[in-house]
Amino acid sequence: MSVKEKLKRVLIEDLNLEDVEPDEIDDDMALFGEGLGLDSLDAVELVVIVQKHFGVEIKDMEEGRPALQTINTLAKYIEQRLAG
Repeated sequence: MSVKEKLKRVLIEDLNLEDVEPDEIDDDMALFGEGLGLDSLDAVELVVIVQKHFGVEIKDMEEGRPALQTINTLAKYIEQRLAG
């Protein structure tokens, strides 16, 4: 399972996104606002989810804000941290 696929599954499960299937989340869909509709509280949970499921820590929101835009940006952030 790719990082993107796993991200979509854990987002749906851990954030209790009802009536959303992984294939309905486009890799470039905004995670917040009019995209997937996440809010600031979800952002905090998302940081915890990334650490819990991928072992990658987002230390501050300034660092994490660019990564938390889409599935693509978050997967890239995780893959870069895992690589090195």
